[in-house]
Amino acid sequence: MPIIKSAVKKMKQDRLRYAQNLRTKRAMREAVKAFEATPTFDTFRVAQSKIDTAVKKNVLTKQAAARRLSHLSKAAKAAGVKIVAVKKATAKPVAAKPVVAAKPVAKTAPKPAAKKPAAKTVKKEEK
Repeated sequence: MPIIKSAVKKMKQDRLRYAQNLRTKRAMREAVKAFEATPTFDTFRVAQSKIDTAVKKNVLTKQAAARRLSHLSKAAKAAGVKIVAVKKATAKPVAAKPVVAAKPVAKTAPKPAAKKPAAKTVKKEEK
């Protein structure tokens, strides 16, 4: 066990990150296994999303994710899964905000520019 305070903190952080990474990996693997068990478009989409999430969280490299996605799509094609483009749900229309009258701005006279004091010159006495 580390004795130095910073090393103790580092170990604690490492344990937390390790647990988070395991959760992400487990979710990804479960989604892939669910797709392999019942290859449908929905399970394919979920598995693809979990792989992308793992890349975003730096659990998988981009190349490893590309390889896994390639294997998934190959399996989907072999199983006869039809891949359909899904439209994103449009955002709900935002209710118009009530127009609030602007507060009147008080007119003020412009401030006079501050004058800089003249530079002082020191005359040297001749000897």
